[in-house]
Amino acid sequence: MRKEITTDDAGFLQNPDDWNEEFASKTAKNFDLALTDAHWEVIKYIRNHYTKHNRVPELRELLRLFETNYGKEKSSRKYIYKLFPYGYGQQACKIAGMRQPKKLWLDV
Repeated sequence: MRKEITTDDAGFLQNPDDWNEEFASKTAKNFDLALTDAHWEVIKYIRNHYTKHNRVPELRELLRLFETNYGKEKSSRKYIYKLFPYGYGQQACKIAGMRQPKKLWLDV
């Protein structure tokens, strides 16, 4: 039997532990976004960070790690906004199954 996934009025998961790849794909489709390997790199980083630290990583944390792992090309806000035009906090984190950010500090 499938577990019911609950979201808030904006479509963010109420419980990030309910996340699965199907949720990510459906949420991305609502944005007319086809998830590529590049999108999944960001999503998986967000998920792994949440699992390890029980919090959503700020964008600057992701950019630092991406610069170390992938170089300058993939470590800019411009790159992230190209992947997620509605923003890191409002789109990438939503697709990754995080709760709605209370502040947009995530995009700092």
